[in-house]
Amino acid sequence: MLAIVTATGSDGFVGLVDETVRATPEIGMGAARTIKGQSYKTLVRTALPSVGFRNANEGGASVKSTYENRVVDTYILNPRIQVDKAVADKYEDGAEAYIALEGTGIMQASLQMLAKTFYYGTRYTYTGDSNYDTLLAKAKGFPGLLDFVDSSLVYDRTASVVGTSTFRTSVWGVKFGPQAVQWVFGENGMMALQPTRVGDILDTNNKPLTGYISELEAYPGRQMVQKYSVGRIKNITNESGHGLTDAILGTWLAQFPAAFTPDMIFGNRQAVESLRASRTATNVTGAPAPTPTDFEGIPIVTTDMLSSVEGADIA
Repeated sequence: MLAIVTATGSDGFVGLVDETVRATPEIGMGAARTIKGQSYKTLVRTALPSVGFRNANEGGASVKSTYENRVVDTYILNPRIQVDKAVADKYEDGAEAYIALEGTGIMQASLQMLAKTFYYGTRYTYTGDSNYDTLLAKAKGFPGLLDFVDSSLVYDRTASVVGTSTFRTSVWGVKFGPQAVQWVFGENGMMALQPTRVGDILDTNNKPLTGYISELEAYPGRQMVQKYSVGRIKNITNESGHGLTDAILGTWLAQFPAAFTPDMIFGNRQAVESLRASRTATNVTGAPAPTPTDFEGIPIVTTDMLSSVEGADIA
């Protein structure tokens, strides 16, 4: 009865007020491709040949590059929708609209889970984000930037876990593209809700009832084949001397090869505000410095998908 009243008793003009919405720019702004199956191999050059000059009438050694194959996998994403048929049939706009409402929730939760996996992979055991813990409770999925980033491109903002700060987070620099970081969607890019069917479902006490059943079917994955395409500034906190500054960004970016300057810098609101607070306003009105949107021409993208309570296990 509560489900029926909740669904039918709300204002149709206002519609759904969704308090679960979170932006996922990691997906919307990143490069992506589709593949026919569910995995493929990439050829990666890991070392250039050693070359040099020679004297006249003097031979030289034969040289060649070093290569290796790396496999890129996609993973089964298959959340299931089950709703009581009696509840859905009594929805003011009809059962199809009720199921569609549930479907958008499944899709939104899936995109947020993918965006968080983009950074953390299956390493999700930090505290303070119970929704993420639930979504990845079985730790199945693709590795994240955390599993791939090369230590030469990691800048540690502080040497130890800080216990008195109100947040602890990271900033990521990512270069997107076919030979860098990109999303991969298997089975020709399938990501759709399957046709709704009527069948038996179980309630919380494992008692059967008739319900509408559907499920999302998708095969997402992520390609990272170039080690210089990802960098991280970690252990950013609000303690004095441990925030994000322009000097830190400059030092960090100087570690990247010139050909692999990140396309975007991702940070949550706490990290971006830390950078803004470090800047001195130089305008005639004395107004505070504006929220940063770029650094040296590289867009700074604010995301909700980076935790503000990163634990020692991902430090």
